[in-house]
Amino acid sequence: MLVDLPGGTFTMGSDQHYPEEAPSHRVRVDAFSIDATQVTNADFAAFVEATGYVTVAERELDPVDFPDAPAENLVPGSMVFTPTRGPVDLRHLSQWWRWKPGACWRHPSGPRSTIDHRLDHPVVHVAHEDAAAYAAWVGAALPTEAEWEYAARGGLEGAAYTWGDEPRPGGRIMANTWDGPDFPWRSSGESGFQRTAPVGSFPANGYGLYDMAGNVWEWTDDWWTERHPAEVDKPCCIPSNPRPGSREHSYDPAQPQFEIARKVVKGGSHLCADTYCLRYRPAARRPQMIDTGTSHQGFRCVRRVEEGAGHER
Repeated sequence: MLVDLPGGTFTMGSDQHYPEEAPSHRVRVDAFSIDATQVTNADFAAFVEATGYVTVAERELDPVDFPDAPAENLVPGSMVFTPTRGPVDLRHLSQWWRWKPGACWRHPSGPRSTIDHRLDHPVVHVAHEDAAAYAAWVGAALPTEAEWEYAARGGLEGAAYTWGDEPRPGGRIMANTWDGPDFPWRSSGESGFQRTAPVGSFPANGYGLYDMAGNVWEWTDDWWTERHPAEVDKPCCIPSNPRPGSREHSYDPAQPQFEIARKVVKGGSHLCADTYCLRYRPAARRPQMIDTGTSHQGFRCVRRVEEGAGHER
């Protein structure tokens, strides 16, 4: 279901949290419609059945692209979260992420897992082109970062979270995030979910949108930038529908071995722990290589005036 938003002016970003969220600045977005929930496994399965689409995680790898890799490693797969056996140095995320051959949207935890009982969970292990292909099929698009953040804020100007400024108002759990302080090895299970949750399991924001915080990270269609542009000093010059990034500047200079462009992902996931990754907030943003899906990354779509009808969901 699409929710119609009127568009407007809002303060994007944050000066109070992580450096890449700054500076906060005023922007305008035009009216658009956005999915009330993240795209589900059932939604994506209908797309695949109708089109025969094969996701990046399911495609055979070309040895030419990996000249130094052993042949036995050149198999389709994806990145799956794997809890550690105890406390670890949180600076090294390779300790809880594993490349699993056979992991894909159909098999989210590895080749022996299924989505049979997860049809109402968000689809995961989708690369950017997979998400964009689905969006095109339904006559929509992936949101810009500004559209996504405007929608996530739900009309609450400057609030830290999609529901206000308190992480747990009145002790209520508002999103599917990591429970307890012991990331990445032990979750307290307070929320009732250890991994993804069915979409809409937690309260909607002020615009009637679900899971704009937590559950799975969501692709946007904007190239990564290390910081936001500076605030303008005149009301007449507030950027409208901004798209500040570019492909050539989206690469990570700290990781020259990964010559892969990156898009912005938003919203945080079920792995966001307050002690490690306080990113289940509207302003939070992270870079994601466009060819890589993970077990905690999905998407939702938007429709603008210029988008066609596509396939009705």
